[in-house]
Amino acid sequence: MVGLTADKLKLLQMRIKKLQLFTNQLLKEKEFYNETLGFELLADSRKAFRLKIGWSELSFIHSDKAHHYHYCFLIPSNKLQEALSWMEHSHEVIEIEKGRKTQGFESWNADSFYFYDASGNLAEFIVRHDLKNTSDSNFTISDVLCVNEIGLPSQNIKKLNQELNAISKTELWKGDLERFGTHGSDEGMFLMPHTLLKKNWFPTDMKIESAPLLVQTEHQGQSYEIKFKNEKVEGRLIDEL
Repeated sequence: MVGLTADKLKLLQMRIKKLQLFTNQLLKEKEFYNETLGFELLADSRKAFRLKIGWSELSFIHSDKAHHYHYCFLIPSNKLQEALSWMEHSHEVIEIEKGRKTQGFESWNADSFYFYDASGNLAEFIVRHDLKNTSDSNFTISDVLCVNEIGLPSQNIKKLNQELNAISKTELWKGDLERFGTHGSDEGMFLMPHTLLKKNWFPTDMKIESAPLLVQTEHQGQSYEIKFKNEKVEGRLIDEL
């Protein structure tokens, strides 16, 4: 990769640029993300709203049916404890065990903490030390870098992994194709739990279930749209960056 600039190297990573989720608690979700946490509201209507999350956009669309997701936000790699204190001033953080609220992931070289959003989705702030994206400023909501993860539960991880690879040439990142795998890169990834072998999202008793979503990713200088519904993905190339 000699001769590649830092910006061009970043294009080789998968990133989540847009994520659309469905909720039957649209107004409560908007109040939570815009007013309680302070994310910038980019668009708003009776049926949907859209937020700026660093280099990503997160949208919630009205649904008559409840859907539950697990997703994650990336923050600077030296800001976990500061972000945790910041969050606890405005919203409850999930206690993992005996007062411990952060979790380390040795094989990922990452640490995180968890909370529920207004729809009961499991959300997470994560630091990934390999990215070395430290910040010298005091933590604020503007330090959230992106939507970093979204769960795609399936009863056939191997097939799901192959389908994602065929759409955008992205690959398995860590884990396995039997019980729990991850697909993409440390800047943006899909979580792929097997719904018959892994029942709940860590560190909760929240059941892992498939829910419809739409995501736009960037990888190797190209942009892709991926639809996930009934444990199946459909996708297409939408732009050359």
